[in-house]
Amino acid sequence: MDQFADIPTTTLADLLGRAQVMDIGVRPLWAGMPRVAGPAFTVQCPPGDNLMLHAAIYRAAPGDVIVVESGDLDHALAGGNVCAVAQRRGVAAFVADGLIRDLGEVREAGFPVFARGVIPIPGAKRALGSHGGEVRCGGVLVAAGDVVVADEEGVVVVPASRREETLAAARAKLAKEAAETLDEWEAAHRAKIEKALGEVGFTS
Repeated sequence: MDQFADIPTTTLADLLGRAQVMDIGVRPLWAGMPRVAGPAFTVQCPPGDNLMLHAAIYRAAPGDVIVVESGDLDHALAGGNVCAVAQRRGVAAFVADGLIRDLGEVREAGFPVFARGVIPIPGAKRALGSHGGEVRCGGVLVAAGDVVVADEEGVVVVPASRREETLAAARAKLAKEAAETLDEWEAAHRAKIEKALGEVGFTS
């Protein structure tokens, strides 16, 4: 999974398309967050309850990205201590379709959290959800073991079945871009734009 750590989400989004990119609501919660990449440990939490996420920090493997389906915008899924323990146990990040709290503590610890925002009230711990099943987070279906890459641009999910082909295509794309000068890019871009304008009937 470390092979994806230096691949920008923009490159992956170009290759995989909109269906694999989480919506803009799932975003980095503190400035300067590093890019993270790792296998998804999937969690489903019923609205208003965070038991399954709290249990996940003791079950996820080091390097896992815990991906949470919740959809609840009234209660926090996790706070500073939960994030600190997850970080200490080697969890790479939380990617949550929901909220957290204690953002100052999380930011100070440097633990990456991509979520919809913050709220000070915690959820309950009474409802059974699931681990390891397919979840929907930020509009994207995520299966356990899919590669999750997240940075300041957003979150992209690489299906496990497409991991090797996507990695190879991303490496080739980045190499091509690195070899191209800005003058070369501009010339190709201008030709492409002029062609597109002609196809839609723009004549000025």
